[in-house]
Amino acid sequence: MNFHPLDITVFVCYIVLIITVAILVSRKKKGEEQNTRDFFLAGNTLPWWAIGTSLIAANISAEQLIGMTGDGFTVGLAVASYELMAAATLIVVAKFFLPIFLEKRIYSMPQFLDIRYDGRVRTMLAILWLFLYVFVNLTSIMYLGAVCIKAVFGVPMMTAIICIATFSAIYTIVGGLKAIAYTDFIQVTFLVAGGLITTYLALDKFSGGAGIMPGLEMLVNRVPEKFDLIFTSDNPHYAYLPGIFLIVGPMWIINLNYWGCNQYITQRALAAKSLDEAQKGLIFAGFLKLLMPLIVVLPGIIAFALYAPIEKQDETYPWLLNTFLFPGVKGISFAALVAAIVGSLSSKTNSIATIFTMDIYKPFFGKNTSEHGLVTIGRITTAVSLVIAVMVAPQIENFGGGFKFIQEFTGFFSPGIFAIFIYGLFWKKATAQGAFWVAILTLPVSLIFYFVPQLYAIPFILRMGWVFLLLSIVMIVVSLMNKQERDPKAIVVTEGLFRTSNVFNVGAVVIILLLTVIYYTFW
Repeated sequence: MNFHPLDITVFVCYIVLIITVAILVSRKKKGEEQNTRDFFLAGNTLPWWAIGTSLIAANISAEQLIGMTGDGFTVGLAVASYELMAAATLIVVAKFFLPIFLEKRIYSMPQFLDIRYDGRVRTMLAILWLFLYVFVNLTSIMYLGAVCIKAVFGVPMMTAIICIATFSAIYTIVGGLKAIAYTDFIQVTFLVAGGLITTYLALDKFSGGAGIMPGLEMLVNRVPEKFDLIFTSDNPHYAYLPGIFLIVGPMWIINLNYWGCNQYITQRALAAKSLDEAQKGLIFAGFLKLLMPLIVVLPGIIAFALYAPIEKQDETYPWLLNTFLFPGVKGISFAALVAAIVGSLSSKTNSIATIFTMDIYKPFFGKNTSEHGLVTIGRITTAVSLVIAVMVAPQIENFGGGFKFIQEFTGFFSPGIFAIFIYGLFWKKATAQGAFWVAILTLPVSLIFYFVPQLYAIPFILRMGWVFLLLSIVMIVVSLMNKQERDPKAIVVTEGLFRTSNVFNVGAVVIILLLTVIYYTFW
């Protein structure tokens, strides 16, 4: 891509704006220092709009902009089910999960497991999450981001990875979650604006300048097979996106685990001013998720319809930037890409720091460490996690598409993590021993399904469903062996705990109606 001076100016202004806002929002009065609640939970001051945009920034990264745009090219609209069903999932999480988590005033998901079960389960899941976040999430974000930067600037892959990590570290290490959340609002503004502009220009070009609606109509007529949201079993991509199971069944395991039991997602809600603000933030995020197919999937379909000369699907998004954008807009769209990368990267590194500091370091090595000392440990952890990810990221090139890489590897652990949480939250007889054995067996059972040829032939989403059912049996059988009417650490649901505001209720109904229309139209 040939950058015009206007593009460079836009991009530099974006960088300066992000760093300036991060510094301003993280400033303390003279003599004050950040404590752990400030650094890890923004001092419980986040409003709904910051929570909603920060959730999207944490979620939409290079794996969506690049990975899902590539899937739009090869697979079509069906991959948008990950985005669409997330909107529905956010309603469930906001109404039934958040009230319990916020009532406990926790820092982290492992801490909740200690409250509900015991220290063994807390430590095992903390180590597991650290492994996933560092070696799967951080590395894939850096790799896919570097792929696009390399395509745009022609810089070496390793140089691009180091630049991404450095920019993220500048404000994450100093400012903590508050700096991340408020800069995420800017990041998402660039992300949505840049993505919609790219889609608009691509559709307009496809229509020969007739506009976006004629362009969309022409696109549907040109490649109708790319606009099936639900695949039948004879579709070549059914194994990746198995039909109706994207709406019911195992897909909910993926979504509820990701949006309801995932540290770098729930941490934004845990930092809210109040439960009501947190719930409104999730509804806001739900509406933003409904926009994502226009930004991350539709451009890939357009590229396919235009016979784009693409060898690997992860090259789709860079091709779109190179093909359709003009001076000024190129700078905005490239800023949107970088915003998606560093926003998600910063979210995950802060969550890694939270889990390591509060669930590993403090209980085992630093029980008497001061608040200032714990914040310092969090900053060091952030830096170390970025260094590790920088060294591992280039290896992702050996694993097909970036988005599929994330789904496959997190899928090894999602069924077990979700089983531990869902039974802990809503079944009073679930015991620590049951959760412990589920945690032990999660990886072995998933690997059996992965390496046995007859079982691997089952679509991976359905494999996750079978693993969840088997682990549920383990949880139920082991817990019932305790022969107690209820576990002493069971969650007590008080009257009115799940009551929500009228704003939340109206927003939830509108999201459900919009999803109904979308699925009815593209069934």
